Parts: sequence; structure tokens; C-alpha cells
Amino acid sequence: MKLLLDENLSRRIIPVIESAYPESSQIALLGMDSANDRQVWAYAQQNGFILVTQDSDFHEMSALYGHPPKVIWLKCGNKPRQRIVEILLSIQAEVAAFEGNPDLSCLEVYA
Repeated sequence: MKLLLDENLSRRIIPVIESAYPESSQIALLGMDSANDRQVWAYAQQNGFILVTQDSDFHEMSALYGHPPKVIWLKCGNKPRQRIVEILLSIQAEVAAFEGNPDLSCLEVYA
């Protein structure tokens, strides 16, 4: 399970979740700070990432285009980085099931 965190999520989350989500990254860590949503979508698609965001943009793209990439939409509002880490770690089994389900494009997480 390889996550790509959108620009609205801290790059400092990656080292903390790396053991649970190996090879994960964040937009800024990839030098894609100025990339638009379509470029981020294409990168995630081409590189086998699940996109993680707090915005509805990628949810809408998943509804329109399907997957890949799959999208995890964190619908928790602005939370401290540590809370985002806790959420991502607590849903690891759910993310694994989501990743393996060919019928689902977006996982909405309320926390």
C-alpha cells in the first residue's frame, strides 16, 4: 500500500507512516509543488499510488474517471499532523481491503 499525500497534508507524515505504508510519498517530496490535479492524478496512476487528500477534487475525479488511482478522502477537516498520522495508522486494514476491492474508487474517512 503506497500512499501519495496531497499537498495539503504535511510531508513530515511520511517518515512516521513509512513502516505501515512503504514507498509512500508526498507531493512536495517529489518536487511537484506546482503540479495541477491532473498531473498529480497521472503521476499516482503511473506509479501505483493511492492518493490521500482532504479536498473533494480527487474524489470528483475518481467518480468521473474511476481508478486507478484509488483515492482516500480524509473528511476530518484541518487537524494537527499527529492526528492525521493516527488516522492513517488506524485505518491500515481498511486501506488494504479498499486497495484489493476492484469495485471501489474512493474511500471516505470520517474522523
